[in-house]
Amino acid sequence: MDRMERYLKPTPTIDSDHSSIKERAQNLIRGKLEAADKARSLFYWVRDEIKYNPFLALEVLENYRASKTLERGQGFCIEKAAVLAAFARAVGIPARLHFADIRNYLVSDRLLKVMGTNLFSYHGYTELYINGKWVKATPAFDLKMCRKNRIMPVEFDGQNDAILHSHNLDGKLHIEYVKDHGYREDVPADEILFAWDRHYGLEAQQERLNHYIEAEKAQHQRR
Repeated sequence: MDRMERYLKPTPTIDSDHSSIKERAQNLIRGKLEAADKARSLFYWVRDEIKYNPFLALEVLENYRASKTLERGQGFCIEKAAVLAAFARAVGIPARLHFADIRNYLVSDRLLKVMGTNLFSYHGYTELYINGKWVKATPAFDLKMCRKNRIMPVEFDGQNDAILHSHNLDGKLHIEYVKDHGYREDVPADEILFAWDRHYGLEAQQERLNHYIEAEKAQHQRR
């Protein structure tokens, strides 16, 4: 298979051939002729219209599928990166996923209680092949969340790398890239779950996460 062809084909998670993915992607690039302009439109829609939510069941691999995240309207970094990759492949832009361990020095107290650490293992973002080179695009944090938490939003011009910023709007240390895991054609689920189990203890973390989700549901019902 041609080297670039690999990054245009659908995969189990990046299901770029799904009708909802194809329809949405085509609508978003309508009137755009250049790949960079198309990529920028896709990026901003995923960044802001799919709410960042790290409190989703980690072991349910169905949650990672791009079409499911699109339907759900929320997801964390890997899930949102998969949607952007699926959109890109659906409109003929080669796309792949890249993974890295990062430290979030401004992680919320509630997320810190669930994870037990500020290390985010296998943070995921998208890489798009535009004008002869791979460009990084990180759609994880939506603009509404950024404004609420004084986070510097990631901006993407379709030509230059767009990754999480090292400091927030107040100059406080925010994100540190710790270890690079390279790129993949699809979400390497087994590899990620193994790493998460090593870092967090998946069973214990899932128990903490489920407890948090149930508490949030109960609080919502009392309102």
